Amino acid sequence: MSFSGIDGAGKGTQIKALCTWLKEDGRQVLVIRFWDDIARLTKLRESTGHRLFKGDSGIGAPGMPINRRDKNVKSSLMTGVRMILYFVDALSLRAAVRKALRSDVDLVIFDRYIYDELANLPLHNPAIRMYVHLINKLVPKPQISYFLDADPVLARERKPEYPLEFLYINRQSFLDLGDLIGGITVIPPMPIQEVKRAIFRHAFDKISFRAGHGRSNGGLTLGAEGVQLAGLDGI
Repeated sequence: MSFSGIDGAGKGTQIKALCTWLKEDGRQVLVIRFWDDIARLTKLRESTGHRLFKGDSGIGAPGMPINRRDKNVKSSLMTGVRMILYFVDALSLRAAVRKALRSDVDLVIFDRYIYDELANLPLHNPAIRMYVHLINKLVPKPQISYFLDADPVLARERKPEYPLEFLYINRQSFLDLGDLIGGITVIPPMPIQEVKRAIFRHAFDKISFRAGHGRSNGGLTLGAEGVQLAGLDGI
């Protein structure tokens, strides 16, 4: 399962709520954070971007806004650099998914996925769209993928890091990406508790756990539209 969306959309909040529910039910959950666990050369990317674009580093918070300049910097050169980096990240993601599916957890949750990088690219460009399809074939597709849609104004209030104009552009890019690759469930902008209920209803309509947690068989099956996790071991 993966969660994607603009900064401040509430991904961390919803992942925490889902993990709490599952752990209280006695299930084992593995959360993989894309930037910390998947993306390569992160320190070099951060330091280089900070030196080149003079943006702030760190994480913005209400009352403590920052002005980041990294993924919101657009140019042909940066698009080319991102395409190389995202391909490397896609290979890393592919390996991480294979490893995770061999573990004995009941559910693997990705806090951001390759989609959060692809949404930074100019998707109106036909060559970029071909690249997106290539990456989408390279990485395993989650059985459930969520895009948490959000009002950019409210999202920026929760996490003030990027200009509001960029958040509007980035939000639309996520929606366009969903249309391009398919298979992403969009959760519309709603209060936190309503988003939580929508995710829980959808998730548990799609998945069910075998008796005894099914440790030897992957522990999780999906509804009629899905496949067993263990069936992806040969990716």
